[in-house]
Amino acid sequence: MPVYNAPLLAIDAKETRRYAGLMKAIGFDESKIEAACQDARLLAAPKGIWQIYDYDCEKQEIKAEPSCILQGTKIGSHLAGCDKVIALAATVGDTIEETVTKRFEEGAYAASVLLDAAATTAVEQVADAMEKTIRPKAAAKGYGMRWRFSPGYGDWPIEQQPELIRLTGAENIGLHLSSSMMLIPRKSITAIIGLYKENKSRPETATNQKKGCAACPKTDCPSRNV
Repeated sequence: MPVYNAPLLAIDAKETRRYAGLMKAIGFDESKIEAACQDARLLAAPKGIWQIYDYDCEKQEIKAEPSCILQGTKIGSHLAGCDKVIALAATVGDTIEETVTKRFEEGAYAASVLLDAAATTAVEQVADAMEKTIRPKAAAKGYGMRWRFSPGYGDWPIEQQPELIRLTGAENIGLHLSSSMMLIPRKSITAIIGLYKENKSRPETATNQKKGCAACPKTDCPSRNV
């Protein structure tokens, strides 16, 4: 199982603003967002791990030992036409979350919220960087990649999170689950990425599918960017 541990060189201030629910805020002190991003970069301990499996899209079955049947129509539709999947996990560690909690307990509420948002941005960037690392390796074998899909998206039940922990080997990077299926450390991600054989003469229709916020039905989310 390949492990990823490249450092974060910068954290996106615009995405941090979005995760903090400040996209429509006018006149907010940008230096506070930039400071949160810098703190998050210094506190983060980015790590990731992934594994490739054969996949039966008709049965929605990941051919691991033991196998895993993916539940839900959304994940099945997303992976239609794929014959392999990547199970991926990423985290930025415990320290950043502990600092968020400490700031909140000290009454530094704004700083706590902004650091929390920067930490969310950070783990998304780690997952994005992992995808960029994997993509040319997949392309070299003739595969295109679908965007990552996590438990809790659409109708894919969060109760399958233990399967993602198993399939990714996430415990090797210090990632585990609480009794309520929450990832620990909290600023962590698990996801599935579909791999499909590219046909250069016929564009892959799934690449035109909505993704991220555009694919989410929660239109009143303060973090929404579309």
